[in-house]
Amino acid sequence: MINTSSIEHGTNVFKMFDEDQIREILYATFDVMRTVGFKILHKGAREMLAKEGAIVKGESVKIPEHIVRECLRLAPKGWTIFDRTGKRAMEVTGRKSYFGTSTAAPNTMDAFTGNVRETLLADIGNGALIADALSNIDFIMPFGSSQDVPGDACDIFEFPVAVSNTTKPIVFIGYSGRGVELVYEMAAAVAGGLDRLQERPFVMAYPEPIAPMVYPDHVIDRLFAAADLKMPQIPGASVMLGATGPITVAGAVVQALSESFMCLTLAQLRSPGCPVALSTNMGIMDMATGLSSFGEPTKSLATCAHAQVAQYLGMPTWGLAGATDSKVIDAQAGGEAAFHILAQAMGGLNLIHDVGYTDSAMCCSPQQLVLGNELVGMAKHFMKGITVNRATLSREVIEAVGPGGQYLTQDQTMENFKEQLWHSKLMDRQPRKKWEASGAKDMSTRVGEKVIDILETHRSMPLDGKIMDELMRIRKNGEKELVKAK
Repeated sequence: MINTSSIEHGTNVFKMFDEDQIREILYATFDVMRTVGFKILHKGAREMLAKEGAIVKGESVKIPEHIVRECLRLAPKGWTIFDRTGKRAMEVTGRKSYFGTSTAAPNTMDAFTGNVRETLLADIGNGALIADALSNIDFIMPFGSSQDVPGDACDIFEFPVAVSNTTKPIVFIGYSGRGVELVYEMAAAVAGGLDRLQERPFVMAYPEPIAPMVYPDHVIDRLFAAADLKMPQIPGASVMLGATGPITVAGAVVQALSESFMCLTLAQLRSPGCPVALSTNMGIMDMATGLSSFGEPTKSLATCAHAQVAQYLGMPTWGLAGATDSKVIDAQAGGEAAFHILAQAMGGLNLIHDVGYTDSAMCCSPQQLVLGNELVGMAKHFMKGITVNRATLSREVIEAVGPGGQYLTQDQTMENFKEQLWHSKLMDRQPRKKWEASGAKDMSTRVGEKVIDILETHRSMPLDGKIMDELMRIRKNGEKELVKAK
């Protein structure tokens, strides 16, 4: 965890707006919600919004500011997320940052060969197991989108293999309202009952509307399913500058905030007081290729800008970093991942996902995930900042050593070097001759070997056999319900 609001010592904080600029952005956002509005395809949601005073004409819904303000007042300003065993894992509030895996890619970089192929259900389990072993990955998402199971029931196939391979919190992809309900039924079985799950939630839903400003039935059903159970959720459209949102960062932030507020309003009107983040996914369309770029720096600029407004309002935030447009584990992969990890850590975003994406999010790579874990470790060390007190100012030590002396044998050095310095497990710092003698391995080779080592040696805390049987029972019955007749 990175906390950039610490009062104990100085740290590194990135803020781009002053209060007047934030107010100007909010004014523009509420104006867009009132005058442009949204396309709401869910009849029940339209009726609910109309009852509360929204202007509804057909599928068009326009929202007065006072409705949004009241929903914002009702929303919790943070929540505690637990792990599978019921232990506190993440405090999703303020500027406390946590990092999680990538998700939902149709392709996978094979853990053993490095070849890219379609994602299989087994890869979801491997991704969870690898993330479970990585100390700087705080939460997981299904590591890909399984191409060997029914698409309409992917969520109920992927959740059991993910939850059985990690104890870390899970942000899950749901593909329908009923699918989300079934995942919660599974999570309740793992937690020891629905009451226990609600008391100590270890799962978070991730419904995504369509930018610009479209809310399909199935997205709102998923949002309502989480709200009804008072379970934390992280809704958010993907706003791509110049494609599904304005090309200007300020304009994209206004649209993204409008969509975020719409999600929050739907959730609070449905279930007042339910936990929901003021979240979004800011994207960039590369104008040369027409593809979404995960390495372009404006992505973090826009993401941190949206988050700063959410932080001003006291709301939990969502980010995306640790990904690359590169197709292989190379300098580009490391550079792009490191830049966005550090930028969003300095922005104080709460839940930062997508560590492990390659190929512009078309491929989940265990190798990139392991590399990302190392880069997050660097960022966490950097973001700790500097403690300034009598002991750390070291005047007595400087006096004891004196001009021309050395500090290696000082007690202070031996007592503090492990905490003061960052110790890499993958970065090479050997003399060249030793590096050559050990095989002259580059970073791509080292992370590949680390992936295989984890899969061969790491074991997560197993689920009780009776719980697994219950998950399989829910999956079997749910598949019949969810898979549409062909």
